[in-house]
Amino acid sequence: MSEPVRIGLFVTCLVDLFRPTVGFAAVKLLEEAGCEVHVPVSQTCCGQPAWNSGDRADTADIARQVIAAFEGFDHIVAPSGSCAGMLSKHYPELFAGDAQWEARAVAFAGKVHELVSFLTDVMGLERVAARLDARVTYHDSCSGLRELGIAEQPRKLLATVEGLELAEMKNSNVCCGFGGTFAVKYSDVSNAIVSEKAATIDATEADLLLAGDLGCLLNMAGKLRRNGSKTEVRHVAEVLAGMTDAPPIGGKA
Repeated sequence: MSEPVRIGLFVTCLVDLFRPTVGFAAVKLLEEAGCEVHVPVSQTCCGQPAWNSGDRADTADIARQVIAAFEGFDHIVAPSGSCAGMLSKHYPELFAGDAQWEARAVAFAGKVHELVSFLTDVMGLERVAARLDARVTYHDSCSGLRELGIAEQPRKLLATVEGLELAEMKNSNVCCGFGGTFAVKYSDVSNAIVSEKAATIDATEADLLLAGDLGCLLNMAGKLRRNGSKTEVRHVAEVLAGMTDAPPIGGKA
C-alpha cells in the first residue's frame, strides 16, 4: 500500500483572520482526495505585502521562515492563487544568487500549488460530491490566472456540483481592483475598477459569486453590499467541499 501524499497546508493570513471556513474546506477536499494534511503552527504571511512594497529584507526574513516550516512536505498547497504565486514564482527570484538559500527556494517553489489546481492537475480529481441549487458566476483572480494558469480547473469541478448553474460574467479575467496594497495606495482607481466588476457580476443575475482568492472576494463583497446587490459571495473551496452553512462573505444580501 502506497504512502499518502503529505501536504503542508499554507492557510494564508486572510483565511486565518477572516474566513477560517476556507481552511476547513481545503482540509476536507484534500483528505477526500487521499492526502495527509498538516498545518504547521509556525507558518505566517507569505511576504507578499512586503515584496510588493519593495521591502526585500523583510520579505526574505519571512520567506526563510516559510521555507523552513514547509520544505519537508511532498507538496505545499494554498487556497489562494495570490499566495501560491508568491511562494512559487517570487521566492526563487528573491533568493537568486544566494549561496545558502537559492537552491532551497527553488526546490520549495517546485512543490507549491494552488488548492483547486492541485486537486485537478496533480491528484487527478475529476468530480466532487457536493450539491448547491444556485446560479453562480466565477471571477478569475489575477495572480491565479496570470501566474499559475488557473482557469479551467475550478470550472471543471464546479460543473460536477449537483444543482449548480454556472453563468459566466463578461470579462471574468479582468482585475477586481484589489491588488493588496494597490487598493490602499490608489483607492480611487481601485474603486473605479471594482465598480465595473460589480456591474458585470450583477448583469449575470447570479445568486453567488465565487473566486479562489479571499482578498478579491472581500473586495468584491464589500462593493456588492454597498451597492445593495443581492449576489452573495463565497470562496470556491467552500462550494466544492459542500460547506455552505456559514454566512456568505460580507454577510447575507
